Amino acid sequence: MKILHVVDSLEYGGLERVVTDLAIGQARAGESVSVFSILDTEGHRHTLEASGVRVIQGGKRKTADLRVLRAIRSAACGSGGIDVVHAHNYVPGYYAGLRRTPALVASCHDMGSRLEDLKLRMLFKWALGRTAVVSMVSHQVYQRLVEGGTVDSARARIIMNGIPTERFGGEVDGRRAGRATLSLPTDSLVIGAVGRLVPLKSHRMLIEAMPGLLRFFPNTYLVIVGDGPLSGALRVHAEKLGVSSHVHLTGVRDDVPMLLQGFDIFALPSETEGLSIALLEAAASGLPIVASDTGGNKEIVADDVTGLLVPVGDQDALQRALHTLAGDRSMRQRLGRAAREWALRNASIASTSASYGALYEAALAANGAGFRRHAGWGVRER
Repeated sequence: MKILHVVDSLEYGGLERVVTDLAIGQARAGESVSVFSILDTEGHRHTLEASGVRVIQGGKRKTADLRVLRAIRSAACGSGGIDVVHAHNYVPGYYAGLRRTPALVASCHDMGSRLEDLKLRMLFKWALGRTAVVSMVSHQVYQRLVEGGTVDSARARIIMNGIPTERFGGEVDGRRAGRATLSLPTDSLVIGAVGRLVPLKSHRMLIEAMPGLLRFFPNTYLVIVGDGPLSGALRVHAEKLGVSSHVHLTGVRDDVPMLLQGFDIFALPSETEGLSIALLEAAASGLPIVASDTGGNKEIVADDVTGLLVPVGDQDALQRALHTLAGDRSMRQRLGRAAREWALRNASIASTSASYGALYEAALAANGAGFRRHAGWGVRER
């Protein structure tokens, strides 16, 4: 099967990580896979190319850039045409839909807050008219977009994100190695977070929790892995609160599986999530989790089973949850074991890839058994 994934970019983020892992898995399974990035990009590009996945850059410069539309058309026409275009989220959804494709699949990776923009919502809904099947990464995303009237339930499916679970956890003495990588004392308590440094991730709340935690647990450190527009502001905020020596912002790292093993607690107090790759990776690493009760987080974190859920934006609740786990090692171990067991059962990229394979077949079938490629896209009977 010839597959073309369409994304906004391949810069570091959860959506980009899952598309990268999915494309690589499909290529290893013998499919012909390309990834089209609407924006010029780096990030995961080199990982994909090293695995034999072609990356095409659209070079978008403005809204509804016609050059991008022509580039998508060219990508779909190359090498005898493609079978499935798989668009990830809303802008890729309408760019792919503006050029009629042989079989268009759309995936919604978040709760759709960007669809509050009326123009984007109208373009995306228009493109859905040309989309065979739409997948949602969690039940919460399904409810928001289907019950909210954006997506027709007859074409909607739920396919949870997956990760290469074998990369995470299970290393002998991984905690010591992780601490050494972070240059932190082996006897310290480390709270970690991984994600883009943007307002929706609420990293500021974690920094604001540190003064209270340090009063009771003076050997506590907060490690935030990732980069983004708030990097400077978060550093300034840590200095203002007098905790900068206990707050480490590492920037983008390519050794996240190793770093996770150096954490004691994983925290994600975000305002909204679809199905967080960072949470899946934390769970697979055997970490107890503190997460906000939003979006797909509750599908990964069962309260007091694999972690603790707190209300969105509730600083006091976040502080209490972190304090509880910081002071109870046996609870951390219990929740962490349960989180890893859940991830190994439910969060593999192999399972996600198989589910998408079935979805692609459904998309092709929806176009009819006697499907002939649209003029200009190459012709092949199915």
